[in-house]
Amino acid sequence: MLKQDVGRSWELEFVAIDQLVPEDHLVRKVARAVDFSFIREKVAHLYCADNGRPAIDPVVLFKMLFLGYLLGIRSERQLVREIEVNVAYRWFLGFTLQEKIPDASTFSQNRRRRFRESTVYQEIFDEIVLQAAKRRLVDAHTL
Repeated sequence: MLKQDVGRSWELEFVAIDQLVPEDHLVRKVARAVDFSFIREKVAHLYCADNGRPAIDPVVLFKMLFLGYLLGIRSERQLVREIEVNVAYRWFLGFTLQEKIPDASTFSQNRRRRFRESTVYQEIFDEIVLQAAKRRLVDAHTL
């Protein structure tokens, strides 16, 4: 980030994205409570390692969808727009301020081509709920 002082000279000021997300922000609480790494193994059979361009990390894809559900954002296009401008969401997903966010069509393509015949969405949701329940963040009454 550029900063101008009184003498009108410019200096370069570096700010880590981590510094911009408050410790009590919802996404930090989720990041501390849920280990999303299980997703890679759960969907590995749905990805081809040596065909076409590299896929978006499935953890990122599902964390993006999770944000949409958590925040009540039903439109994938709107979700992408929110992630593009919200520093906390970028941090949660592991994006820098400069990185391009995946296009909304990525969700529909994955849903139509990769996950259509699969129960993977439900399995991932169930695992996230189990992790949250173990940490006493949800209970049967909440669900």
